[in-house]
Amino acid sequence: MAVFGIFGVKTENVASSTYYGLYALQHRGQASCGIVVNDDGVFHAYKDSGLVNEVFTHRLLKELGLGQMALGNVRYGTSKSKERVNAEPILINHVKGKMAISHDGALVNYAELRREFEMQGCIFHTTNEAEVIACAITRERITAPSIEEAINRAMDKLKGGYSLMVMSPQKLIAARDENGLHPLCYGVRDDGEYVISSESCALNTVGAKFVREIDPGEIVVFTKEGIKSIRDHCDKKPERLCVFEYLYTARPDSDIDGCSVHLARKRAGKFLAKAHPVEADVVIGAPDSGIDAAIGYAEESGIPYGLGLIKNKYIGRTFIDPGQNVREDKVKIKLNPVPETIKDKRVILVDDSIVRGTTCVRVVKLLRDAGAKEIHIRSSAPEFLNPCYYGTDIGSKDELIACKYSAEEMAKIFGADSVGFLPLEDVFKLGAPGNCKGYCAACFNGEYPTDIPVEQKNKYEQKISDNKN
Repeated sequence: MAVFGIFGVKTENVASSTYYGLYALQHRGQASCGIVVNDDGVFHAYKDSGLVNEVFTHRLLKELGLGQMALGNVRYGTSKSKERVNAEPILINHVKGKMAISHDGALVNYAELRREFEMQGCIFHTTNEAEVIACAITRERITAPSIEEAINRAMDKLKGGYSLMVMSPQKLIAARDENGLHPLCYGVRDDGEYVISSESCALNTVGAKFVREIDPGEIVVFTKEGIKSIRDHCDKKPERLCVFEYLYTARPDSDIDGCSVHLARKRAGKFLAKAHPVEADVVIGAPDSGIDAAIGYAEESGIPYGLGLIKNKYIGRTFIDPGQNVREDKVKIKLNPVPETIKDKRVILVDDSIVRGTTCVRVVKLLRDAGAKEIHIRSSAPEFLNPCYYGTDIGSKDELIACKYSAEEMAKIFGADSVGFLPLEDVFKLGAPGNCKGYCAACFNGEYPTDIPVEQKNKYEQKISDNKN
């Protein structure tokens, strides 16, 4: 998931700018998208299931009209939550006015909060966590002197990982959870407009200059009078940026916590080459997230890097597609081998991760059919051994192949000659030294930065089981 917003004082075509920002963030979610434009307090909105360029036609963008502010979202969902009703941003009308809300992440106490609010008479129309967050905020807004203070109070109840944006008639507000699990930053354009985004790559797309990251626990309020920072929730918990942002989620041209994602992935490849060397003729990367690590592996090992797999650019990320059958069908048309690079060669294939392992069988067969003599799979992530409760689509342990099989057993299942994973200790060395105080690697080591209520854990794993069936 990703959030994107624009705040200005002049009436501009903010809908088009938001469209391009969301287009740059499409890799973070492909199930649905939406845009809300604020024109002097009047909200115009549209959202639907599908990709950004499929949902928003020229006609729709024109109908959204001009405005001073805009808020957008791209989202991925499970097979049971990808319906249009769950698309964001969500619009809320309440006794103190109205707001639009967009978020990236997941609450670990979602079920608990929803039940509490329902028992007090609240009615929910979606299964989206943003609606529960909106309810928490509007309940506080009844007595709070401002919308930002209502958000500040609501954050006392929100547990988990989230980057949050809220638009009121006069303000655009960004907030990040106390651990800083998901990235959020802002920049400024030459015309003075502020741009807020999940990743810095989207700032560049709309011509904004990066200013800074929003700190864990921080609330940043953008108004006509300027910017205000509320830091009541800062420094309360250890910083734990999701390290999977570096390994897979973020675009390689983004910077997170002062570190280039591209360089972090190259660093992972170098560590991988030291930990799992093998004699080979060529190193190739699994497009797109594995390419940077493959370059790093090649540089460290001295084995030439080659273009071994071509990706169909019209097929999105199979990792975040809901449903196993959908993922497998897309893999069949997503990748094609380059025989000139592979034929009669000992090949090292570097992928960003091995989660379910289902695509590895297909890719290995592609390489074998293209004439590869040996295939050695290397993962620039450690073994996935635990589910994620903070918004990354890593389900129950039943789905994780590393919970069932050793690397040697996986190699036999995939039809590969060997399989190697990035050592766990190296995953904490990927970012720029000194810029981030810590990472969440719970999916690898089981050390969650928040409490995981047993009820939520059971509910989450049951939801994953239902989706599989």
